[in-house]
Amino acid sequence: MTTPTTPTEPSTYRPAREPRSRFLTLRGLRLHVWEWPASAGAGEGKPLLVMVHGWADVGASFQFVVDELARVEGFARHVIAPDWRGFGLSQASGADAYWFADYLGDLDALLDAVSPHAPVDLVGHSMGGNIVMSYAGVRPARLRRVVNLEGFGLPRSRPEQAPRRLAQWLDELRKPQSFKGFDSRDAVAARLVANNPRLSADKAAWLAGHWAAPDARGRWEVRCDPAHKRVNPVLYRVDEHLAIWAAIEAPLLWVEGELTDVEPWWGQRYTKAEFHERLDVVKQVQRVTLPGCAHMLHHDRPDALAGVLAGFLRD
Repeated sequence: MTTPTTPTEPSTYRPAREPRSRFLTLRGLRLHVWEWPASAGAGEGKPLLVMVHGWADVGASFQFVVDELARVEGFARHVIAPDWRGFGLSQASGADAYWFADYLGDLDALLDAVSPHAPVDLVGHSMGGNIVMSYAGVRPARLRRVVNLEGFGLPRSRPEQAPRRLAQWLDELRKPQSFKGFDSRDAVAARLVANNPRLSADKAAWLAGHWAAPDARGRWEVRCDPAHKRVNPVLYRVDEHLAIWAAIEAPLLWVEGELTDVEPWWGQRYTKAEFHERLDVVKQVQRVTLPGCAHMLHHDRPDALAGVLAGFLRD
């Protein structure tokens, strides 16, 4: 006689370092920060490590790397990861559009609050990588080390694009923006895996509860203000960004995934080769390519990334 089996739910990732949740009022907004304190007495002499996420992501996204860093270094490093305004648990701006410079303002206010007298180590992924590059150039004394995880910047713009871009922005202001909802947490996890097939099922199950949340009807909604979807009306002026990058004083670590393909994003308008030419303006750069990773490298190979980070951040 065969004993019937009961289907089991997929296992959920169990963090090695449980984060603390805290809120700070910065520039008039209630912003959320994930925090992983160092063990008592273990963090002395180590700078605060600040990790900032990309577009449509959340600070909790760094949990897997934080855990792997603990395996490499022990619980010896104090780490924080904010949710940008309008993402995760942070308050939305209340405006109908978001401006890149506001992320720099929020980061500056955050560092004033959490490390007013000592430089920090700053890591950014994707949009967050672009933010840390700009911040490192305009506030060089605030940073000891800088890490850019696939923050490529954008293709060079032309002045004649300005009228059409502004018209597009005005048109989008007239339209309500939205993200697709999900029937369940499992559906959210499935979407995360569909977006990145290298994300393991247990990590997707854990991350789903941070990336989305149920509304009053029980439908799961992405924790992202839909106003983020509107186009930026300001053109990306490469020469201005290169002038900022050239002012970076801290050593910079650039990390990209071996499997990252930028052509689907920009076609031939902007290539990896062109990005690396831009990166040449930075005074001190260490470049690393992680095997078996694409754009979400902190999810694909958090162990390999943690090893690289630990070596770069070591005194």
